[in-house]
Amino acid sequence: MLFTACEKDISVDLPAGEEKIVVEGYIEEGRNPYVLLSKSTGYFAPFDSASVTQYAVKNALVVICDGLNCDTLIAPVASIGYIYISQNLTGTVGRTYTLYIKTEDGRELTSSTYCYPPVALDSAWFKVQPGKDSLGWAWARLTEPDTLGNVYRWFAKRLGKDQDFIAPIGSVFTDRFINGTSFDFAYNRGKFPNSTAEDDNNEEEGFFKVGDTIVIKFCTAGQATYNFWRAAEDQLSSNGNPFSTVNYIPSNINGGIGIFEAYTPSFVTIVAKKD
Repeated sequence: MLFTACEKDISVDLPAGEEKIVVEGYIEEGRNPYVLLSKSTGYFAPFDSASVTQYAVKNALVVICDGLNCDTLIAPVASIGYIYISQNLTGTVGRTYTLYIKTEDGRELTSSTYCYPPVALDSAWFKVQPGKDSLGWAWARLTEPDTLGNVYRWFAKRLGKDQDFIAPIGSVFTDRFINGTSFDFAYNRGKFPNSTAEDDNNEEEGFFKVGDTIVIKFCTAGQATYNFWRAAEDQLSSNGNPFSTVNYIPSNINGGIGIFEAYTPSFVTIVAKKD
């Protein structure tokens, strides 16, 4: 009764965060660039299927140039906006791409990225993890070029099971400690956030399985990609931890937040078999 009598309800009015334009721009060798545009929202603001469309940016002018040509990106669903796709440009190794955005309310954003030459994996294979009967990780061997400053990102998908390539936590790394060396490394199976797939919510979570056909997409990228995704993945992996700190996620978007990046992928396919 004594402690109950000392309780007091406290109401805190949190200031609304500044609304910013969020950019996700992707260029991949041989494919058309595309840009996702949305607005940032307050931490406690509703975010569900009914409210998500209000955060999409529509009627924006989005232009990408590759040093030779410029293209105005088109929103396939103009009434929603959000995704803007180039019809006339493709990712080409050795080119620098610049991005210009002007929103309906007059805000202007810029960025640039470079398409680096590819670095292919030497080989790849599947190996069952200790204590697992048929579940394991994808392994690869890489001979890293003797040019300091390379950045890599790993994606994989299972044919017939995954609709797109998925990057696991820790997917991006640099050659800071492995420059010019050959080494073996492994990745677990990633999953999309909030996935409801059965094998993402049982003992198979994080594992490939004997019988899977796995396509690995191994990409070269720039330093901005490493800075952004390393911080974003660190934040994602600590999501829900009450003792974690909120970290600043570096951005290469002038006038907004997010990432504009180019990937040059190489591909290898493996069939998951027991040794």
